[in-house]
Amino acid sequence: MVHVRFEGRSYDVAEGQINIKTGMNDTQVKERLAQYFDVHRDRLSDYIIDRPQNGDLIVRPEAVYG
Repeated sequence: MVHVRFEGRSYDVAEGQINIKTGMNDTQVKERLAQYFDVHRDRLSDYIIDRPQNGDLIVRPEAVYG
């Protein structure tokens, strides 16, 4: 499962729905998500991809503190 926080909304998307395969790097994942959301890939350039041990992906904006 890919959990995405994009433009203030949360989405849960199955890997197969956006053609994400195990071992893809961050750039490849962001490109697939940009296609899914129908936006230019630069819109996701500052996003962080967390990869928890359970195999899911968490895609979120970079957290800025202070």
